[in-house]
Amino acid sequence: MDTTLTPPLVFVSSDNVISGWSEGAERLLGWSRDDVVGRPLSAIFDERGFFIGSTGPQDLDAEKVPSPDGGSVWALRGNGRQLLEEQLELTFANADVIGAWDWDIAADRVVADTRFAQAFGVNPESAREGLPLAHFAAGIHPDDRARVTREIEDAVAGGPAFNSEYRILRSDGSLSHVLARGRLVQAKGHRPARFPGVLFDITARRLAESDAHANRQRYRSLFEMLPDGFCVIKMIWDADGVPVDYEFLEVNSAFENHTGITSAVGKRVRRDIAAGHEQYWFDIYGKVARTGEPVSFENSAEALGRWYQVQAFPIDGVGSEHVAVLFSDVTDRRRTELALKASEAEFRTLSQSMLNHVWTARPDGQLDWFNDRVLAFSGKSAGELVGNGWASIVHPDDLEKAAATWSAALAENEVYQTEFRIRRADGRYRWHLVRAVPVKGECGDVWRWVGTNTDIDHAKKNEAALADLNATLEERIAERSEQLLLSQKALQQSQKMETIGKLTGGVAHDFNNLLQVVAGNLQLLSRDVSGNERAASRVDNALAGVARGAKLASQLLAFGRRQALEPKVINVGRFVKGMDDLLRRSIGEGVDIEVIVAGGLWNTLADPTQVENALLNLAINARDAMDGAGKLTIEVGNAFLDDHYAATHADVSAGQYVILAVSDTGSGMSPDILEQVFEPFFSTKPEGKGTGLGLSMVYGFAKQSNGHVKIYSEEGHGTTVKLYLPREIAEEERETAVHTAGAAVGGTETVLVVEDDEEVRNTVVETLGELGYRVLTARDAQSGLSVVESGVAIDVLFTDVVMPGTLKSPEMAKLAKARLPNLVVLFTSGYTENSIVHGGKLDHGVELLSKPYTREALDRRIRHLLANRRQATQREPGAATNTATPAEERAPLKLLLVEDDFLIRMNTAEVLRDLGHDVIEAGTAAQAISAAEATSIDILLTDIGLPDMQGGDLAVAVREIRPGIGIVFATGETSVPPGADPSAVLLVKPYTERSLKLAIDSASEREAGGA
Repeated sequence: MDTTLTPPLVFVSSDNVISGWSEGAERLLGWSRDDVVGRPLSAIFDERGFFIGSTGPQDLDAEKVPSPDGGSVWALRGNGRQLLEEQLELTFANADVIGAWDWDIAADRVVADTRFAQAFGVNPESAREGLPLAHFAAGIHPDDRARVTREIEDAVAGGPAFNSEYRILRSDGSLSHVLARGRLVQAKGHRPARFPGVLFDITARRLAESDAHANRQRYRSLFEMLPDGFCVIKMIWDADGVPVDYEFLEVNSAFENHTGITSAVGKRVRRDIAAGHEQYWFDIYGKVARTGEPVSFENSAEALGRWYQVQAFPIDGVGSEHVAVLFSDVTDRRRTELALKASEAEFRTLSQSMLNHVWTARPDGQLDWFNDRVLAFSGKSAGELVGNGWASIVHPDDLEKAAATWSAALAENEVYQTEFRIRRADGRYRWHLVRAVPVKGECGDVWRWVGTNTDIDHAKKNEAALADLNATLEERIAERSEQLLLSQKALQQSQKMETIGKLTGGVAHDFNNLLQVVAGNLQLLSRDVSGNERAASRVDNALAGVARGAKLASQLLAFGRRQALEPKVINVGRFVKGMDDLLRRSIGEGVDIEVIVAGGLWNTLADPTQVENALLNLAINARDAMDGAGKLTIEVGNAFLDDHYAATHADVSAGQYVILAVSDTGSGMSPDILEQVFEPFFSTKPEGKGTGLGLSMVYGFAKQSNGHVKIYSEEGHGTTVKLYLPREIAEEERETAVHTAGAAVGGTETVLVVEDDEEVRNTVVETLGELGYRVLTARDAQSGLSVVESGVAIDVLFTDVVMPGTLKSPEMAKLAKARLPNLVVLFTSGYTENSIVHGGKLDHGVELLSKPYTREALDRRIRHLLANRRQATQREPGAATNTATPAEERAPLKLLLVEDDFLIRMNTAEVLRDLGHDVIEAGTAAQAISAAEATSIDILLTDIGLPDMQGGDLAVAVREIRPGIGIVFATGETSVPPGADPSAVLLVKPYTERSLKLAIDSASEREAGGA
């Protein structure tokens, strides 16, 4: 705003701060513009109403004229008596300020500035000298002139301040809208003396309002025709500025249909309609009003019992209180959607429970959902199969027919049925009967397809076998050989690709679980065939196959960096020298081997077995590269990798390392091959001569050991592979030997055998008799109870669980214990019928020896139960407590076995019981916690991956219930769970009876040490 004007004018903002200061004010008051701008008005106006100048207070007369922005303009006159010699010349930079006037009422002389005069078509010079009011009134629009004249007369007569809007006709013929503001100045005796004021141009505002009104009318006409509801609301705020209600200002005719609210205009929602209306409605509309940003959303109005789809947008810009709302009632649609979702959820639940593959498709034939059996069978994710992705798992020879049949069914909206082969996750194809039916609406239009895949591979193979009978033997052999060759090649390629993505980690873990089941059963079977050399040899061969399977799983885990490592502090130099004979036997006499070990070699923390495997792999690769003849150099030394090296190589940390380098004088490799040598299944050897896992294992082992591997090669000049293992400050470790359990020892106690199968009963009697026991027999539970009630001394009741007759074995055992409190009860069964097993675990206090069992297992179980009884008797008051217990009858450990795989749990429990331990079984973490709360335990043996809780978390929970117990984690993973107690023992699947025993012994020793 230009304030360098001659008249003494002061410009004040709405918060009473001086915003402008004219030259006339400087001359009159003695203060410069810089002295006062930005200061409060009180700086120049004291409490008595006097203006304070540089020479002290002065009695000045001031005229205050409001401005449209909420501020004001003060016109000053010296000594309160005379008009300033400089006429009030108001020229404002603002486009909305036209000028100012001062009307001497008695003389009827209006003095005005140039712009004011020009606005009314009056000569500016004459206006400066002063003209009668009528000269200016002539410029007012005829329709407004009489009204404005009355308003001026009212103000002069002592009425309200003059504040009038009207139109003026300019000399160029244009029409302007103006706002005139003035006030009456009275002389002594309240006589009207002067009438000064300021004129503002509001043409733009008026035009905008007119346009807005026209637009609003157009919009109202539009919204009246819309089937959707429409309203304009005014937001209501509390003292803190929070939106708490809104009032309906306008509604269209469809409003009532969508809301059920009648006569809405003028009503407030919370006050008059729905007190419980949700706050989020007010928050959303309040944000639209404050920010000026429109929104679209769907929400429920519980008080109205409806769902709405809403579009809200501001009226009159940012900060306005008015919001326009366009909405529609979508309650029926929402209910339909919810019902559809519920129906869909029910369908999918049923589909997931089916053994068949189940899938659905859109009306256009694009598949959009599969149950878990499809995904598990194919090894694909749902995202890979949707749309036309299903074609990727169909046999190439069947795809064209399958697609054509599907297209025909879609065109006719008829049932789709065909047969084709689907690829399994392992790359094999199996025949399936594929059938889909269209789901049609009321009008007959298809809105969904539901399909199933049924495995008919066995039937197809039987059909093929029958067809083969019509061909000659030679043709069948030739075809079979060709198919086998093609299948082998396809399987190799498929296994390679599948293994890269899936057989690392999780699949290897599942493979170990399967091996555990096989290994456990074979170990149990080995006892049954003792003495049968032919059968025992077959069992041994099968166990060897399990071992080879475990080695393969180990290889898969190795390149996936999830191998179960057993690191020890070793001296690689001494380790390599100890392998000298093994290396020479493996490499052959044609290769000259030189081993160079640097002095002062550091130790490293690494798995000795994996170091040996890595060195053998590198040495054998080198031999093959030299065609069995050349020089192999093995160097061991210290190395330091600096920050620069670490920064330029991925996954490498700077620091001290022990380096194992293997160099050969072979053919070397090209740069292209070097880029792929560490990839799983990549091999430069002839087909069938290598798996392509050797260098991948070395790479994975190095990374898992926090080390590094680097290969250097040049065609025609050989290859060097450097394996870096981190330095370890600790001293080198030495290995220790272990001992296994002994054979059966027998006893002289009395055992009552209750068994309804005569052959089994006779076998048990003969076995126990050979072991020295006195044996009594009964053919059912009632007969067994009769023997007990006869009064004969009995130490052990050995009874089958499932027996004929009305009296069941558990009830018979309970009655026998009541008669003979010190009686030891041992159940046996191959099928418990839930009589002593509930929730996947044995009832508390029940001992079970599962069939089939070995002679040694039966004896060990009887001996440890008798030892338990003896120890319990010794703890009674007055009993001796210092008598040593024979080693073979030492009290067993009480183990809590937690494993969700039933076969693994069953086999492991039987092995543990054969080892003489008391086992409580649980299939879930919840069952395990309940068991720990019910009885004391010595060791928790748990799988890491449980359905309801991670094994690591379970160990923490059980430790809180039973502090100090030993912990054993059985898993295919490489380490105990993060954060597990350092004393926990890792038992890697698949495990043998020996490794299981070692883990239990180790946990028991750590428990005893911690106690």
